[in-house]
Amino acid sequence: MPRAPILLVTSLLLTTLVVAAAPAQAPIPEQRIRPGVTVSGVDVGNLTLAEAQLRLEQTLGPILAGDVVVTAAGKRFALRMKDIGFSFRADNTALRALHAGQAAPPAADGTLPPASATPSVAYRRKPVWRFVRAAAKRVGKAPRNATIRITLRKLIKRSGRQGRAIAVAPLVAAIQATLANPLAPRQLAPAVRIVRPRVKRKDLARAYPVVLTIDRAHFTLRLFKRLRQVRHYGVAVGQPAYPTPTGLFSISSKQVNPTWTAPNSPWAGELAGQSISGSDPTNPLKARWMGIADGVGIHGTGEPWTIGTRASHGCIRMRVPDVIRLYRHVPVGTPVLIR
Repeated sequence: MPRAPILLVTSLLLTTLVVAAAPAQAPIPEQRIRPGVTVSGVDVGNLTLAEAQLRLEQTLGPILAGDVVVTAAGKRFALRMKDIGFSFRADNTALRALHAGQAAPPAADGTLPPASATPSVAYRRKPVWRFVRAAAKRVGKAPRNATIRITLRKLIKRSGRQGRAIAVAPLVAAIQATLANPLAPRQLAPAVRIVRPRVKRKDLARAYPVVLTIDRAHFTLRLFKRLRQVRHYGVAVGQPAYPTPTGLFSISSKQVNPTWTAPNSPWAGELAGQSISGSDPTNPLKARWMGIADGVGIHGTGEPWTIGTRASHGCIRMRVPDVIRLYRHVPVGTPVLIR
């Protein structure tokens, strides 16, 4: 046999003998969480990561998968975990426990201080906000201001009503804290805040300092101040062909010695579309004007004998001394009931 092949065979045999003679290496031991480490009260000390993951899935998993229930104002709202894509990462939680133990080394005397880790969870934030906003909307009730019911002869007080509301952001924060804490109660009862009306019954006199009512059937204008009738005046109202409108209005404008712009109506005759100054004796609007709506208003008249009749083309006529006196008491925005 040639020398080279003999040497190669000899070398292979020697290598095989060396490998066979070497002792087998021991497997690397799996990492264990050091003693004294807990996750939300569950002891995972001395466990491998796989063992800790299994224990956490069995103990904390069912708790964290439960609904979070919100109760407020006698209403109940359940946040289901599947609706927010909730997941409990037991594997990540086991790693957290391992690192928590490593971060708390033994004391000088060799004792091990307790260490703990929090569960690793994931979920979508937007559905949580939507859930809370929907619950707040159903619980919430807008306050109702005190007001008055205006009749021709008296003003009747109507009490307001308290509202209620729950704060959205604090409830979202409470739910998020619950989702990551198996020890937290899954039943939440957020504070319901009372919302008081801006205008209370005791504020009504200040809120309605002046009110006017016009009784067409009895040709009477009544002035109320601080919810009490203080004066009444005789008036003329619209003819049957041009009736004074009815309803609840308000004083929209005021003028002294107003200019009159004649409407484009057959009754205006040759004056239709023309403007007549306040100093012109042909101007039917005498002394004062308090506009109501659609060209209708309260004004003085140069025909005082028409008071107590249906004589106007929709406006409310008053004697000149009366309209001057009334004008001083009636600001723009004053409610006017016409019936």
